[in-house]
Amino acid sequence: MKKLIYSLSAYLLLQSCQTEAKKQIKIEGKIERDQIAVTTKIPGKIQRVLVEEGQFVQKGDTLLILEFPEVDAKSIQAQGALNAAQAQYEMAVKGATDGQMKQLNAKVSGLKEQYDFAQKSLNRMNNLLKDSLVAQQKYDEVYAKYQGAKNQYLAAQAELADVQHGARIEQQRMALGQKERALGAVSEVTVAAKERYILAPQDMSIENINLKTGELALAGYSLVSGYIQDGTYFRVTVPEGKIKDFQKGSQKTLVIPYMNNKEIQARIETVKPLTAYANISTAYPDFEEQQSMFEIRLKAIDPKQVQDLLTKATFIIKED
Repeated sequence: MKKLIYSLSAYLLLQSCQTEAKKQIKIEGKIERDQIAVTTKIPGKIQRVLVEEGQFVQKGDTLLILEFPEVDAKSIQAQGALNAAQAQYEMAVKGATDGQMKQLNAKVSGLKEQYDFAQKSLNRMNNLLKDSLVAQQKYDEVYAKYQGAKNQYLAAQAELADVQHGARIEQQRMALGQKERALGAVSEVTVAAKERYILAPQDMSIENINLKTGELALAGYSLVSGYIQDGTYFRVTVPEGKIKDFQKGSQKTLVIPYMNNKEIQARIETVKPLTAYANISTAYPDFEEQQSMFEIRLKAIDPKQVQDLLTKATFIIKED
């Protein structure tokens, strides 16, 4: 009889311990932060590193300074091409130089004198021809000289007018195109020169500095990586048997053990199915093998409460 009582008591004690163990099962997760990598578009050598690992930087702060010897050389070339294109354009618009203008004006004046003299000679020969005092042959010779002087004078006037209005419009457009092309080259070099300063794209904490002073930074290579300051979220995995307790938009109370069980209110933002068992984040899995796993992401309602939390630290979801 005593043996039966002892066995019954042991069974009840065992059932009580198992029930208490089930009650003590907690849903745990990890504190995560969105990561960001800062790269360079142009290869260059690291000239200076201005930050340290663990340092917090604000958007626009200078993280590193690169050295671009090739960009400096191209800057001189582009500026020289711009100066040459500018001179070509000004020459096309302005036309002849002051010396050329003086020569053309003198040429026009000289041909004007010859034209006036030829016209006077023609008038005299015309009167003599009427009185039959000169042969027709002589008159025709004077008339031919008059026409030649007139045509030379008109050609010189047209040449002067063309020079005064500058080069042909097509030549001016061509010179303007060369100038704009040179301006584009200068702008490109200017933009490339600004890339020597690697700036923080967002408020972030520096996690890793991947290169040191003097090392070569290739295009697209991650120079600095870190965590986005406003990218803190809480990640937990739950089986489908408990997914009913984690509806999108609902609020949960999170407990942070390492901060003396500090409580934070968070809202469920995403519920995403997982494909691998290895993605589970709780230390005490309690689910059937055939059940699917879901990743739950929560964001703090008050972002100020999570600014100082440690990444990868554990949190516990407080039961309602």
